[in-house]
Amino acid sequence: MLRRSPTLLPLLIALFALYFIWGSTYFVIRIGVQSWPPMMMAGLRFLLAGVVLSLYLLLRGEKLPSWRAAGNAALVGIMLLAIGNGTVTVAEHQNVPSGIAAVMVATVPLFALCFSRLFGIQTRWIEWLGIAVGLVGIILLNSGGHPGSSPWGAIIMLGSVSWAFGSVWGSRITLPQGMMAGAIEMLTAGVVLLIASQLYGEKLSAPPSLQGMLALGYLSLFGSVIAINAYMFLIRNVTPAVATSYAYVNPVVAVLLGIGFGGESLSSREWLALATIVLAVILVTLGKYLFPGRVQSPSL
Repeated sequence: MLRRSPTLLPLLIALFALYFIWGSTYFVIRIGVQSWPPMMMAGLRFLLAGVVLSLYLLLRGEKLPSWRAAGNAALVGIMLLAIGNGTVTVAEHQNVPSGIAAVMVATVPLFALCFSRLFGIQTRWIEWLGIAVGLVGIILLNSGGHPGSSPWGAIIMLGSVSWAFGSVWGSRITLPQGMMAGAIEMLTAGVVLLIASQLYGEKLSAPPSLQGMLALGYLSLFGSVIAINAYMFLIRNVTPAVATSYAYVNPVVAVLLGIGFGGESLSSREWLALATIVLAVILVTLGKYLFPGRVQSPSL
């Protein structure tokens, strides 16, 4: 089946959403956690986004999925959003620079490659070269003595592992059709994060500032509903290399925003780590596109 070529304007809008909106969420999270406890903010973000998207789909006549598909989507939502994004939000609350957080999250395609082997997907030499380069970048990033890099860098890495496994596993199971999968994932993540927030004893010490409220709204509407649907549009209409290119653009956007507007700075070692990890993700992404793997037949 030939891939349908999208018109230029929708393609540019979708790429902008992934490159700049998703890239900017790290900086906006940094602003938001100054007013909100981290798990509370992340939970409200996804709950609000899930409610808005669910209502839109139901009013449009979408049917509710089966219990099995909904349960699978809920598990994926926990792995990707509750754990994957939740760890980033908590780490930024502990003063990890937004640019460093984005660089750590850029390692997701590297872990996804490793997990792909568990599901019988053949890999290529260029992808494993990317893994080796990425490991060098991770070592550089966590050996520079940055006050926010450890142990919180390791916690973000745990979230990246969870996101990667959830992405690979989620591609092999039955999920709700269309945008309903994303709606259930966000609803589940929101509830889980708010429960975790209560169990951890998070409380608002003061009413959120206007910046805090705007940050929550931006993350819910733009960072969740719009960007996630833009990603779904791209994976249906363009090559995988284009759709996943956000993984190496987002860190650059996040670093530039953090430096330009957040007063953040990176050492020469951290700049080198950023360039190394971006190179690694490019190698892995090109490896998937130029050297596609084959699913191995199970032995009988």
